[in-house]
Amino acid sequence: MPYWRLSAFYFFYFSALGVLAPFWALYLKDSGYTAIQIGELMAIPMATKMIAPFVWGVIADHTNKRMQIVRSGALAAFLTFLLVFWVSGFWPLAIAMTLFSFFWNAVLPQVEAVTFRHLDQESAMYSRVRVWGSIGFIAMVVGVGYLIDHHGSRVILYTLAVLYAGIWVATQLVPEESTPAEHEHQHQPHSFFSLLKSPPILTFVAACFLMQFSHGAYYTFYTIYMQGFGYSETLIGEMWALGVIAEVVLYIFFMHKLLERFGARTLLIASLAIAGLRWLLIGHFGDSLAILLFAQLLHAATFGSFHAAAIHYVHHAFTHKLQGRGQALYSSISFGAGGAAGSVASGATWELWGATTVFSIAAVIAFSGMLITIIGMDRRGG
Repeated sequence: MPYWRLSAFYFFYFSALGVLAPFWALYLKDSGYTAIQIGELMAIPMATKMIAPFVWGVIADHTNKRMQIVRSGALAAFLTFLLVFWVSGFWPLAIAMTLFSFFWNAVLPQVEAVTFRHLDQESAMYSRVRVWGSIGFIAMVVGVGYLIDHHGSRVILYTLAVLYAGIWVATQLVPEESTPAEHEHQHQPHSFFSLLKSPPILTFVAACFLMQFSHGAYYTFYTIYMQGFGYSETLIGEMWALGVIAEVVLYIFFMHKLLERFGARTLLIASLAIAGLRWLLIGHFGDSLAILLFAQLLHAATFGSFHAAAIHYVHHAFTHKLQGRGQALYSSISFGAGGAAGSVASGATWELWGATTVFSIAAVIAFSGMLITIIGMDRRGG
């Protein structure tokens, strides 16, 4: 397995996310945009994720040339991101963000499919590759937070440009997937859409949507929320990093064991329950650094274990010929539709209702996802 080549891609891809998720809203705020506009602009990368992964997933499944698609998408994402340096105003920036995020969002689901194909029978070891994405995320949230404190928020643009170039370089190193002999003539017993209509898959899709919807206020306004309590950008970056460090520890030492022992369904339910708790703690105890530190440790569950369990479930529910579309569906519905809806909803209600109410609603949404999963999801893939 090309461990280090795959790991390099995850490192650069999630390093870029480690700049966008915590600090892009801050850049927008410093550029003069309102809370509603920030919510709408932050929703754009998530909205394009509703479409791009599935479109490119269909092409990849039919051509079986995933890495060619990935390389093209990575190059286009880098080139279109450069537009951000020259545009100004809401609509020009919205168009630029739509372009670069459309290509960027097409890349990850196909690499996930390639990674699992290389892992073959060792799919539970996915977390050992994915952990390098978390390490990249940590490096960026700490480093960029420090740079913003000393050089201002425009440093975000230059950092992202370098990282998008790094993603493209990393894709040149990842080999095209090899198809194991036992899968060469494997057929999916159901078509993609008949499988999608089955109650367990619908339940899984709903749970993924609700989990990311509940993250909307966190990804859009957590940095601004922390600023309101007087925390520095350096400390805020370290807080983001703490959550991902907890995720790294989970991935390296525990995730494959947890999947083997409890299975995907149980881990999804537990992750949704912990997400509800996390949003309540953040929304009600923003002035307590100790409680906020504990809430960040829960990121190991609200993102880490949920994502690993969801990827594991998709890998077993959608077999060989439907892998690209299955991974794209997960990405589109959760990080795409769920993330976009959560971002827009939080932006529309943040100034109207306040942070405490918005985070409390997020908790209710996460708990709802937990109940739906308990009732309607099967144990496919564990």
